[in-house]
Amino acid sequence: MKTKAKEILEAVSRGEMSVDEALLSLKTEPFSDIGYAKIDNHRKIRQGMAEVIYGAGKTPKQISGIIDTMKNNGEKCILVTRLSKDAYAEVSREHDMHYYEEARIGLVGEIPAPDGIGKVVVATGGTSDIPVAEEAAVTAECFGNEVVRLYDVGVAGLHRLLAHQEEIMSASVIIAIAGMEGALASVIGGLADAPVIAVPTSVGYGASFNGLSALLSMLNSCASGVSVVNIDNGFGAGYLAGMINHMK
Repeated sequence: MKTKAKEILEAVSRGEMSVDEALLSLKTEPFSDIGYAKIDNHRKIRQGMAEVIYGAGKTPKQISGIIDTMKNNGEKCILVTRLSKDAYAEVSREHDMHYYEEARIGLVGEIPAPDGIGKVVVATGGTSDIPVAEEAAVTAECFGNEVVRLYDVGVAGLHRLLAHQEEIMSASVIIAIAGMEGALASVIGGLADAPVIAVPTSVGYGASFNGLSALLSMLNSCASGVSVVNIDNGFGAGYLAGMINHMK
């Protein structure tokens, strides 16, 4: 991942930015304290990706205030995750925001053109897993990745997954999302030569324990190259996939 700091130093090296301009960029206040939140203005400089706003539990007024602060510090693409439709309606009165209802994500700005080394495949066991998958897919797209969606390809009908071997084998990184027993991640892990990020979902009947069964299955996968994020954490999977897909 190319951080903002590296881009600044390369611009100085090429003569496109003066030393004083570079110093000013790096000396910008590291965080902004607005009382109810401390916005990390250096996140993009350190990690290459700006801070993301977690919408759940925040009021629309708080979300709008954080967006204002990020805009004032030069952010052009601001992501708000776990944003309810009602909160979006309030925030959009003050900010031009696109809302991805299924993913529960609000975006201020434009999705950048893909600049990753390959494609991110997002696969789900069933249709009920799609909301978590869309959170992962939209997150990955907002961080400059080309995303291929393979939905409802679970192990109950393995031929559905095998029909997409070309997409699986050509992926740079794969996100496997499933509830119930969470077997999809192991199956994909045994087929692919790319890293697999497993996302357990809270989809399933009583003994699935709201995703705990899938989580434990994925943690105990016998397939190599499978990592696991938390239950329903589509954002975390999409973010990690984006980092992997930018490791040049």
